[in-house]
Amino acid sequence: MATIEEALEIERIERDIFRGASVKTQLPRTFGGQVAGQALVSAVRTVEPRYQVHSLHGYFLRPGTPDQPTVYQVERIRDGRSFCTRRVTAIQEGQAIFTMSASFHTGDQGPAHQDVMSDVPTPDELPDVATTLSEESLWLMREWEHWDIRIVPRDRVTARRGVVSPQQVWFRYRHPLSDDPLLHVCTLAYMSDMTLLGSSKVTHPDEPTQGASLDHAMWFLRPFRADDWLLYDQSSPSAGFGRALTGGKIFDREGRLVAAVVQEGLIRTLRDKR
Repeated sequence: MATIEEALEIERIERDIFRGASVKTQLPRTFGGQVAGQALVSAVRTVEPRYQVHSLHGYFLRPGTPDQPTVYQVERIRDGRSFCTRRVTAIQEGQAIFTMSASFHTGDQGPAHQDVMSDVPTPDELPDVATTLSEESLWLMREWEHWDIRIVPRDRVTARRGVVSPQQVWFRYRHPLSDDPLLHVCTLAYMSDMTLLGSSKVTHPDEPTQGASLDHAMWFLRPFRADDWLLYDQSSPSAGFGRALTGGKIFDREGRLVAAVVQEGLIRTLRDKR
């Protein structure tokens, strides 16, 4: 399957217009993380190097066709001394399939604090997901064969008062990446759409549902490497009316909070359970 460099590859076809590569996939729809990642790469290509991504907010409007390239139109909304903002629209066959706003910041000095990472098993104590899945489920993990994903067993997930649907996942990109911090940010944007909606099924494991990402927001808080272990501490505070709200805090192995994610997704009961 495609490497992360291939999945995030784009070409400039005009000053603020880019085309993202279509990559080999087993999925019937373009993976949302790939669209978000390519959109972010497109936005990055239009800002000065002194700016770093600090947040993105995206909406998945239509399913993408995986065997077709996606065109990204970037609007330069604002260029300030400390912040700049871009709006990106992803288009296939003349229709918008995804729209995103991304904000960039040069960085400033100020007070600092963060939540403490939960006490969880280390990734070395957990098996690689690819070694534990049934043959029926393993085909899906082949889509992300370049990722090492280790899910904390439910009986070892940190219990927190009032949190009804928790899930904790260690992950890392299996192969060394370059030192470019923007590559790691875009790689994490790609990965952040993976497993998060699954936290909404923790309390409904046997109910057949149709799932899809609806909107997605991320905040990048501290430097990190996507080829080192990261803990995705997830929960779903609410589900109803066919939608689920999910969120996650992403820590590095030393306990630094490096990113935060909020997503609402479709979690609709299957009309035809076949």
